[in-house]
Order: sequence, then C-alpha cells, then structure tokens
Amino acid sequence: MTTITKAALFSAFTAAAVMTSACSEAQASMEKCYGVSLAGQNDCAAGPGTSCEGTSTVDYQGNAWTYVPEGTCVSMELPEGREGSLNELDRDKSA
Repeated sequence: MTTITKAALFSAFTAAAVMTSACSEAQASMEKCYGVSLAGQNDCAAGPGTSCEGTSTVDYQGNAWTYVPEGTCVSMELPEGREGSLNELDRDKSA
C-alpha cells in the first residue's frame, strides 16, 4: 500500500469518525462512498445479513459504504485498480 493510499484511507476514516459526532450541518459536506473501507471499518450497509457499522467482512467490500469528504470518493487511490463509487458496487463482496 502506498503512502498516498494510506493517507487517503486514514483521512477517510478520520473524517468518518468526526462525522459520527458532528452536527447535521457538517454532515452536508460528507458523502457515502462504497468500496473504500477496510473489513470491519464501514459506516453502514454491508449486504444481506449484516446490521450496519463495522459489519463488512472483506477489504473494499463493494456493498459497504463509509462517509468521506464530499468530492473525494471517486478520486481516492485504492490498491489493485479499485475505485470508490457513489453507488453500491458488485465486487469484493463477502463470501
């Protein structure tokens, strides 16, 4: 994992943590980004049979989202050519 990738993921996860305690005005500057969280670090939605936050089972799970700063989702650098998406992805789903 490159330094840029680590920094981008750290920024996304830090922003997500801040988001949970921020007021609704701050929430307006965040967006859901699918396929960017590491296993167990998603904010919500991780496919059938899961409840929500922290339930993704694989890294970059396509049907799990994380809050990221608005406008950064599709430009995040992820390993192996993966990209974040504003819509659910049909890749890297749990087995």
